[in-house]
Amino acid sequence: MKIAGTISGILARKGSTVWSIAPAATVFDAIALMADKNIGALPVVENDRLIGIISERDYTRKVILKGKSSLETRVEEIMTCELVTADPSDTVVDCMRVMTEERVRHLPVIKGAKIVGVLSIGDLVKCIISAQAEAIDNLEQYLTGAILD
Repeated sequence: MKIAGTISGILARKGSTVWSIAPAATVFDAIALMADKNIGALPVVENDRLIGIISERDYTRKVILKGKSSLETRVEEIMTCELVTADPSDTVVDCMRVMTEERVRHLPVIKGAKIVGVLSIGDLVKCIISAQAEAIDNLEQYLTGAILD
């Protein structure tokens, strides 16, 4: 089974809405926005420029475990600054490899200098499951004679 397609295809299906937060916002505001939108990470944007990402993982490891207050801690204090990003032309396989190697669950997708989406590991898993289901369906049709030469 070959996994085909690019990230632009996933973004076209999922939609291109990107929720983001400012670096001066409180961690509480970031967590509240993530909960409201049912997402696990937010790009941190300043002057229309991506400067970091904050995730639930950042919150648990850098606020909760350190005994900090989410109401007083600012996003810029805990955000991840060493970004791993994707391009819309990247393949699903390439992004899965990068996310696995870099141990990240979210990839901001950048075209030029603009954020055009955020890809989650769940988005990739859905794509792979869909490709597997299609391959299984094709094999079943072939085996039952539904596909003729």
